[in-house]
Amino acid sequence: MMSSINEERLMGTSRMVRVNELLKREIAEDLHRNFSGTDFDAAAITVTRVECAPDLRDANVYISIFGHQYDKHDMIRTLNRRRQEIVRLMIKRVKLKYTPRLHFHLDESLAEGDNILTILHELEQEQEQNNPES
Repeated sequence: MMSSINEERLMGTSRMVRVNELLKREIAEDLHRNFSGTDFDAAAITVTRVECAPDLRDANVYISIFGHQYDKHDMIRTLNRRRQEIVRLMIKRVKLKYTPRLHFHLDESLAEGDNILTILHELEQEQEQNNPES
């Protein structure tokens, strides 16, 4: 009996992973396909991950924005204002028991990772300057 409970959890987890990946792919396609010609710079957006609630009622969509240093939060607000439009586009191709409410968030993890790599590179250069014979 214990193994069947664990198997159900694993099946549920793998299902959520598949749902999250499906939503991520479809939302990204919809943004690039339908928002590219507008005043909104869809080319600068990457959907980094989607975390859907287990009941499929809500989904947090994490977005990385390249460039646009000063208006990233405005872009996220625009996505949240237009989320119904994004959902309408998505449900034409995605069939789920419930259509989740989308909540867009700025994902700074890529920028943080880039910052860490820059710091490591600077430290490496500094070390080479201090120890030229190494």
